[in-house]
Formats: sequence, structure tokens, C-alpha cells
Amino acid sequence: MTYLQHLEELRRRIIVALIALACGFAVSWFFAWDILDFLKGPAGNITLHYLKPMEPFLVRFKLALFGGITLALPVIIFETLAFVTPALKENEKRYTFIVVLMILVFFSGGVAFGYKYIMPVGIKWLLDLAGGEMKPVLSAGEYVSFCGWFILAFGLSFETPMIVWMLVALDVMTPEQLQRHWRSALMVICVFAAIVTPDWSPVTMILVAIPMFLLYLISLALARISARKKLISGETLSRT
Repeated sequence: MTYLQHLEELRRRIIVALIALACGFAVSWFFAWDILDFLKGPAGNITLHYLKPMEPFLVRFKLALFGGITLALPVIIFETLAFVTPALKENEKRYTFIVVLMILVFFSGGVAFGYKYIMPVGIKWLLDLAGGEMKPVLSAGEYVSFCGWFILAFGLSFETPMIVWMLVALDVMTPEQLQRHWRSALMVICVFAAIVTPDWSPVTMILVAIPMFLLYLISLALARISARKKLISGETLSRT
């Protein structure tokens, strides 16, 4: 495939991803207020306020955008991997569908975990900092941005096992190297948690970092088992 053909392939896949995003945006725009009710759950269905005439429109736009990205995510991931797949080996191409499925499973698990267990604790802690000296008047726009980035951060943080698996499967790093550099991994996780945490508070940063590091350790153990099986399989083939 020539350079221009690669560019044409990239353009086509970007267009498909954008169409999926636009469709997801349209559906989410229609159900925007239902999405807002869902996001209000961890805060105890509090009453939100808008402070500017444009804010209701911007809130609905943000809800539609976050919802559109979520709905279009399977297509975006598939188109990305489909563009990269021709560069992979035949035995690596077979795992494309499994990789897409696992990425979605881990992302969904992170979103569910963050929404159900972490967001209520984080929001309560932030509101309790007022100490009864202030009454909350929460802006709808700020609340939607907070929830959207928080949920996205947890969805991405739960992709840690996939990242570790890909590094080992593509022979970029070995399980021994990953274990030897666990301190560096912990530092990268903390930096990532600090960047994606919408309120930049140490509590929510730790709540994001701890599951990521635990997933890293679990993934490391699974990668060692997978690498051992791969080694045994290779030795068996060489003997035959």
C-alpha cells in the first residue's frame, strides 16, 4: 500500500468515526436530561442551577458530547485497530476483535466502578469541606464537566490491564522488566491520576490511582503466566 493509499485509508476511517460520533451525539442530545438525572445520582439528586443564559444550552451540549463519545467508542476503537491491523503479523491480527471487546469491557467496568463507589465518596468529601459555613449552589455546567471527566478518567484508568498485556504481547517489554520498574509505573499512574482528576484534590487523585496500581499488579501477574505459557509452547514447537 502506497503512502497516498494509507492517507486515503486514514481519511475514510476518520470519517466513519466522526459519523458514529455525530449519531451518538444526536441520540444523546435527545436524552440529555435523562443523562443529567443519571449523573445527579451520586450526589443524592441535588438541585442544579444555571448562572448564565447560555448555560442550559452548553450543559445539554456537554451531555450530548460525553454521551456521543461513549456511544461511538466501539466504532472509534474498531476503526483505529482496523487501520493498524495491516501492519501486524497474522497471529496478532486474530486478536483484534478480542482486544476491542476487552477494551470496552474494562472501560465499562471502570465507568461503573467510578460512578457507584468513588463519585459518591468524592462529591461528599468535597461538599463537606464547607464545614457548614457555606451552602452549596452548584452550577449545572460545572457539575456536568466534573462528572464527565471523572467518569472518563475511571474508564481510562481501568485500561491498565490492556496496556500491560499489549506491551508484553508485542514484545515491547517483558514481565520481568515491568516488575523491575514498578516504582516508575507507580509514578506514571500518580501523574496520570493527577492530570485526569477534574478537581485536582488529593483524595480523588488517590481514589483513581489506587485501583490503577492494583490493576497493574494483577496484570503483571497474569502477564507472567501468559509469558510462561508462550515460552513452553515455543519450546514444544521447536522440539517437534
